[in-house]
Amino acid sequence: MFKMLFLNLRTQAALKKNKTARASNPYKQISRIGIIFTVEDKSKHNAVKELIQQLERDGKKVQILEFLPEKKINHEFKFDFFTAKDISFWGELTASNALQFAETPFDYLFYIDKESNPLVLHLLARSKAHCRVGKFHEAESPYFEMMIEQNGTIEGLIESMYNYTSQMR
Repeated sequence: MFKMLFLNLRTQAALKKNKTARASNPYKQISRIGIIFTVEDKSKHNAVKELIQQLERDGKKVQILEFLPEKKINHEFKFDFFTAKDISFWGELTASNALQFAETPFDYLFYIDKESNPLVLHLLARSKAHCRVGKFHEAESPYFEMMIEQNGTIEGLIESMYNYTSQMR
């Protein structure tokens, strides 16, 4: 599929071109957190909602973007989302909400997927977030400032992300 080949080329170019200053600031000093994830099932949706509630209780402003694969249910239509249809033949992202999300200078950006998604990686490559946090995949280290080694459940990954970042001093 040419679309994915072109997307991959654009992703690599975005990684090289993105000169955002990266830093993992103390949790108590940060205010904006982004969360991006691929829609899978109701339990993942609920786990993400619990994380959002915890972050908001901590006084953080949270913005969410989800990637909605074909034939998956968008639970509650609660969050902004984009789909594979938002990628042109030339691998250009056309969803304005996804482009705006990538331009937002989050203090932390949590990528909550256990398996890599090339469309989300493209957004991470473009992201202006100061500290991008995701699951450890050696080949994806250029996309993150903090990677979590976690081979359990999605709930375990979320808990580890929260625990590590909230302890940042």
